[in-house]
Amino acid sequence: MRQGRKSSDGGGDRGAVTAEIAVALPALVLVFGLFLGAAAAGMTQLRLEEAARAGAREVLRGEAQQSVEATVRRLAGADAAVRLHTDAGWTSIEVTAPVRGPVVGLLELTLSATASGRSEHG
Repeated sequence: MRQGRKSSDGGGDRGAVTAEIAVALPALVLVFGLFLGAAAAGMTQLRLEEAARAGAREVLRGEAQQSVEATVRRLAGADAAVRLHTDAGWTSIEVTAPVRGPVVGLLELTLSATASGRSEHG
């Protein structure tokens, strides 16, 4: 009888890889979710900037406010908020919208973009 000897087939390490994966997998999923959320925030910011520029161009061309808001919401999304401000011949438009996406959607982040221009009309 052989007592006290371990077999050389590695049987003592069985399940170690499974346990390590079980510990690391939630962290990897969280990191991946944060990566996707950061990408969603970046895309939202780009959409807002484009919408603000397009809205400012329309305002400076003399378009009606309803047309400007429709253009901004078409580019930035239906949940975007638009604010116009005119002072001393300068017109600014600010577009804000919440970030939608994995993980960051839980944080209720709101991003904004502003575009300004000097009015050529009256």
